[in-house]
Amino acid sequence: MSDATEANGTPGAGEAAGRHVRVVLVDDHRMFRTGVQAEIGQTAETGVEVVGEAADVDQAVTVITATRPEVVLLDVHLPGGGGVEVLRRCAALMADAERPVRFLALSVSDAAEDVIGVIRGGARGYVTKTITGADLVDSIFRVQDGDAVFSPRLAGFVLDAFASTDAPPVDEDLDRLTQREREVLRLIARGYAYKEIAKQLYISVKTVESHVSAVLRKLQLSNRHELTRWATARRLV
Repeated sequence: MSDATEANGTPGAGEAAGRHVRVVLVDDHRMFRTGVQAEIGQTAETGVEVVGEAADVDQAVTVITATRPEVVLLDVHLPGGGGVEVLRRCAALMADAERPVRFLALSVSDAAEDVIGVIRGGARGYVTKTITGADLVDSIFRVQDGDAVFSPRLAGFVLDAFASTDAPPVDEDLDRLTQREREVLRLIARGYAYKEIAKQLYISVKTVESHVSAVLRKLQLSNRHELTRWATARRLV
């Protein structure tokens, strides 16, 4: 992420406009939360005040309820049911007419089903973790104002999904996989090595191997080549 302020000391978006927004960070990777906090949490410069953090669904609901932030940065894949479960349990807070809590998904995943799932759950936008610090600050303030914010290629997923009144077909095989297993599946199908997947998902190589073994077992496949064909046939790549 890039700095939200210029090298010559030019104020960031929040400071320049005299604006302020209270934010909660929800992500199961502590190092990532620390990085985001360091990048956007300089309140005097960005106008963003990080008032709480959480690493799983239960923590997220507790912290969000206690702090009532204007915006929540929400990871899609979380222990305890994922970002969709956080949205479900915070529905009343989102619906509060006077002090609505708004959600912006911030995830490594750019899969259509992840984007559509959290938007259907009530999130106001979805950006990937490749976003710069300055753009993330801008996205947070836009969501605070009630705008919908998406990384460019993700907007098409949402438009396509909501343009159709037909419910998407249920894929029983895919439903057997956890959210993290689906994420590993897509990266394997794209040709990533185990070490590359581990680095991108902030998990160990051993954990990647365990997820791949689980995927192969659940889908009754023998190797990563069959897995790639399976994923490609379902347009998951």
